Amino acid sequence: MHYSLIIPVYNRPDEIGELLESLLLQDFTGSFEVVVIEDGSSITSEDVVQKYSDRLSIQYHYKPNSGPGDSRNYGMQVAKGDYFLIFDSDCIIPHQYLSEVHHELATKFADCFGGPDSATDSFSDIQKAINFAMTSFLTTGGIRGGSETIAKFQPRSFNMGLSREAFEVTGGFGNIHPGEDPDLTLRLWKAGFETRLFPKAFVFHKRRIDWSKFSIQVAKFGKARPILNLWHPEYNKVTFLFPTLFIFGFWISLALLIFGFGFFAGCYALYFLMVFLLSSIHYKNIKIGLLSIVAVWKQMSGYGLAFAESFYKIHIKKQQPQEAFPELFFRK
Repeated sequence: MHYSLIIPVYNRPDEIGELLESLLLQDFTGSFEVVVIEDGSSITSEDVVQKYSDRLSIQYHYKPNSGPGDSRNYGMQVAKGDYFLIFDSDCIIPHQYLSEVHHELATKFADCFGGPDSATDSFSDIQKAINFAMTSFLTTGGIRGGSETIAKFQPRSFNMGLSREAFEVTGGFGNIHPGEDPDLTLRLWKAGFETRLFPKAFVFHKRRIDWSKFSIQVAKFGKARPILNLWHPEYNKVTFLFPTLFIFGFWISLALLIFGFGFFAGCYALYFLMVFLLSSIHYKNIKIGLLSIVAVWKQMSGYGLAFAESFYKIHIKKQQPQEAFPELFFRK
């Protein structure tokens, strides 16, 4: 098996350097190439990539900006491998990653797989809190990259594998962003391909965001979901409503508390206490536990309210997705 590592990058030369450095430490003895796609950056990574050209097999391609999905497709078109491993540029790859993937594929081949993400000690406290919100079973993160028991597993493009055959049959990623990875997964299922979780093939995902960027990101996730439900109605699930119901229920519980009904407010208090305790225990840091409460609130409120807005525009007003949310679509 010859692997091609597909990495789109946009104005992040420092990140790509850290990722390439981690690839030098892989304990995998087989062959792989790295395909870096510069997506119209004004601050390019070419000089950084060049520094690794004598130690890694690297292709570097510059193209006009058209979004991460289209850039990944471009990378897979020019890649030489028969299996593609797709990363975000803000990932660091553990030394055993390629060996774990190769072992899993040799044991039970999958045309598409995904792996979890984790945080390292070098991450900031806010990054760790956001990582908790995005990966914990207490939030919508439970089915993003660490579990296949809650629902049929859907890989995410920060850590995804795709066979050349699966890419050629489906055409790869669409031009919506975010949402391009679940859209691809659903089209893979429709085409008869299976997806699997490789639980030991994790990456360190830095999530280069602050509170403001995180709020914008989760709101975009919320806007994208009703669009995906429109395109793939057979995969719509009531659980997608959870963040919206969570937020509306929270305000209702506060209103009831004013009138002396404290049960529901107590349930929310217990929930956030669990978030605090689990995060504090996991990171051995009370401050990160408190920040995780903030992260979970921003995740639930940002996603939930944006989902409600998108549901109204897409499913009630019957607006076209590109008309309702042009910011979610890249022009090719």
